[in-house]
Amino acid sequence: MTIKKDIRALTKDQLRDFFVQQGDQAFRGNQVYEWLWSKSAHKFEDMTNLSLETRALLEDNFVINHIRVDVMQRSSDGTIKNAVRLHDDLIVESVLIPTSKRTTACVSSQVGCSLDCKFCATARLKRMRNLNPDEIYDQVVAIDNESRLYFNRPLSNIVFMGMGEPLMNYNNVLKAIDKITSDEGLAMSPKRITVSTSGVPKMIKKMADDGVKFKLAVSLHSAIDEVRTSIMPFNATFPLKDLREALEYWYLKTRDRITYEYVVWEGINDTKKDVEALIQFCKFAPSKVNLIEYNPIDDGDFKQASSKAIDMYIAMLEANRITVTVRRSRGKDIDAACGQLANKA
Repeated sequence: MTIKKDIRALTKDQLRDFFVQQGDQAFRGNQVYEWLWSKSAHKFEDMTNLSLETRALLEDNFVINHIRVDVMQRSSDGTIKNAVRLHDDLIVESVLIPTSKRTTACVSSQVGCSLDCKFCATARLKRMRNLNPDEIYDQVVAIDNESRLYFNRPLSNIVFMGMGEPLMNYNNVLKAIDKITSDEGLAMSPKRITVSTSGVPKMIKKMADDGVKFKLAVSLHSAIDEVRTSIMPFNATFPLKDLREALEYWYLKTRDRITYEYVVWEGINDTKKDVEALIQFCKFAPSKVNLIEYNPIDDGDFKQASSKAIDMYIAMLEANRITVTVRRSRGKDIDAACGQLANKA
């Protein structure tokens, strides 16, 4: 039995060539491409401006491996979490985060995760596979539809902060963003997209060289190597010195400010010494610090720091003219907050 190719793996030119080879006209490929991306068609039979013969031809040769929202949960604060079933029955999760002014999609890039952060539920799943560009794109389309349905407005922002390390699936993430930002896709501005990484120096430099237009966020959590390695073991392979060099390179190339995502835990990184190290790390390139409320996973190894410790961070960072914000977590009651995505739905 011949395995049919996923049609969304084809470029527009390849689709045009397919129709020419079938004795049809090249523009038919443009029509199909529009159905697949701009209109997010999930079935060939939905492509109503194509003849029945053309739709049958597509059915004979291709499949559309679209995602399906298996379970949708709504939080008391309005947050929506989707358990997304992929064509091979694996599950990832994505989240819609509404505020009064914007709707943000938090999307996944891998099934499980390539890295080993001890405070994150997703890391316990280990990486099963990378998501394809269309699977990432579909998550965004699903959340855009939910935003329009439940909040009466289109999706405004996208963050790659769901399951997985985006830079370990670099090519597919970039292809998905190309489709999301293309006029032939969702036509979103790249400035409304943030890719969050735990810090893969070589890939941060590659992003800079590739001239990407989206924003960069780094899950830092400590600017002291020993501390960071204790909570993010891969830091032993990608130490802060290498990360700092890559981020300096990023800023030199892009002139874009870096955001540091930072959770403060009791007894781990809640001292003055920790803040001083963070301040020094922030000074080599324009940056801002996002202090994130910790969301417990099943065990109690990590505990949210006291409000006194958070206040110390804010005061010391502001005294050094470093922009700092505190991000309160959304969707905790449905395990949709940062670090909680683990397919428990």
